Amino acid sequence: MLSPLAAGISVGLGAAGLVGLAAGGFAYAARWPASRIFGRALIAPKRTGELALTFDDGPNPLWTPRLLEILAGHGVRATFFMVGRAAEQQPELVRRVAAAGHLIGVHSWSHPDLALASAAQVREELVRSRRALEEITGAQIRYFRPPFGARRPYVLRAAREMGLEPVLWNAMTSDWSEPSTDKIVGRLTGKIDRLEQRGWAANIVLHDGNHLDLAANRGPSVAAAEALMARYKGTHKFVTLDSWNL
Repeated sequence: MLSPLAAGISVGLGAAGLVGLAAGGFAYAARWPASRIFGRALIAPKRTGELALTFDDGPNPLWTPRLLEILAGHGVRATFFMVGRAAEQQPELVRRVAAAGHLIGVHSWSHPDLALASAAQVREELVRSRRALEEITGAQIRYFRPPFGARRPYVLRAAREMGLEPVLWNAMTSDWSEPSTDKIVGRLTGKIDRLEQRGWAANIVLHDGNHLDLAANRGPSVAAAEALMARYKGTHKFVTLDSWNL
């Protein structure tokens, strides 16, 4: 039989373990892109040979124009998830993205962790950013990617109540902090090729912007996008996310 002290320690350790498990479970449900515990989101269909290039955190006054030139040179349309406050500061660049035939989606107004935000903040982030993008482009915005992929049931429900389809991904690496284009490309091609072997399309995330620095250097990410287009253009079809409305 355990002494009262030992029994108390055992109960305490058990409670701490349960708290740890709960925290780990919440983190998985809230942040792992493949998790559907908190609800469904668009990732990619069971369809080989299709790639969706998506770009987060822009627009960036230095690198988004360069990216547009590269996409046009390859005849590829992409999806841009824009931070509302960055878009508001650069309306002409947003209109240029839309005029080139690219799909624009909401990436919140200020890029907070929506899994931890209040319900009022969640709605403000979505409403304000969507309104800004629609006023700039004159078109309906239909897609939403939560910053960091962070969500909880209310985030997904609020988005759908506004007519926004939540979007996550299945191919991403830390391009926002990796200075080597070769490493970014190598990691992404590994993911893309493994998805292809399993029969899945690839929803690829790169970053043309940075929510903390609107003019951040995104040269490695843009160069990686160009390398992916050169590598897969002859064997795969590049699509925007609206072609995956399943």
